[in-house]
Amino acid sequence: MTTQQQIVRLFQERGDECISGEEISRILGVTRSAVWKQIGLLRERGFRIEAHPSKGYRLIDSPDSLLPADLQAGFETAVIGREFVYFEKTESTNTRAHEIATQGGAEGTVVIAECQSAGKGRLGRRWVSPPGVNLYTSVILRPPILPQAAPQLTFLSAVAVARAVRDVCSADARVKWPNDILLNGRKVAGLLNEMSAESEKVHFVVLGIGINLNMEREQFPPDLRYPATSVAIETGEGVRRRLFAQTLFRHLDQLYNRYLADGVAPILKEWETLFDLNGRMVEVDFQHSRIEGRVEGLDEDGALLLRLANGALERVLAGDVRPI
Repeated sequence: MTTQQQIVRLFQERGDECISGEEISRILGVTRSAVWKQIGLLRERGFRIEAHPSKGYRLIDSPDSLLPADLQAGFETAVIGREFVYFEKTESTNTRAHEIATQGGAEGTVVIAECQSAGKGRLGRRWVSPPGVNLYTSVILRPPILPQAAPQLTFLSAVAVARAVRDVCSADARVKWPNDILLNGRKVAGLLNEMSAESEKVHFVVLGIGINLNMEREQFPPDLRYPATSVAIETGEGVRRRLFAQTLFRHLDQLYNRYLADGVAPILKEWETLFDLNGRMVEVDFQHSRIEGRVEGLDEDGALLLRLANGALERVLAGDVRPI
C-alpha cells in the first residue's frame, strides 16, 4: 500500500475519532512533514479531512474512490477481495493480475486501475479506458478444474455484472454471447478471461472485467465494431463506482462458491434468462469465415447451439454473434 492508502485505512479504522499527525507518523514510520504532504494530496483528490488543533486529523468524506481502504470498508466475502491491488494507471489490469498470479498471488486477489493505457479486449482489440469514470478490474482465481472447463467462468462473470447493474443502477442488463453485457442493445461491459494451465491442471484464471459506468458520449472512439454506451448514458444518472465495485465482487464471490459446489449448470441457467437471442436467426463471424443459423440455446459446457439451414446442429465455441 502507498502512504496515502495507509493513511486512508487509518482514518477508516478510527471512524469519527481524530488521529494526530504524530501518531500517523509513528505508525507508518514516516516524518510528520511527509504525513502533512500526503494529507494535502488527499485533499486535492477530493478527500475532506479536518484538522483540529491538539487533536489531529479526521476524515469527513471520501470521493468516489476505488482505493483498497475504501473498498474494504464494510466488505465481507469468502474468496473474492481477500486482497486488493490498486493502480492509478497501468497498462492492463489483466497483465498485472497475470504477473501477480505467476508470483504466487492469492486466489481472490482483485486488481483495480483508475486508467489503462493498453486495456485488452477480445481478439487483441483495444478497450478504451479513460480515468476516473469506469471500473477496470481483474480477479485471480485458482479453481480445481480442467483447462477445458475454464471458459465456463466467463458466464459467471457475465451474470455477476448483470446482477450488479440491476442492483445498483436499477437497469435491465442483458448478455451477448459469449462475453458482453448490453443495455438497450448497446455494449456496456466486456469480459476477457485468461488462463495459465498445463494439459490436466489449471494454475490460475484471470477474470478481466471492464464496465463503462460514467463515460460520456464524446469519450467513445468512432471506430468501434459494436455500438457502445455507458450505464450513465442509458439511465441518465451517474454511478457510484465504489458501491458498484463492492456489489460486483459480492456477486462474483457468491457465484464462484456456487460454481465450485454445484458446477456450471445453475450459472448457465441464470445466464440464459438474460439472453435475448434464443430462437432468433444470427450470423457468427469467425474473422475468416461466417455462418448463419437459428439459436437453440447453450450446450451443457456453454457452447452456443445453432441450427443451420441444412438442419445440422452446430456447436460454436468462439465468434462474434449478431442478430439478422
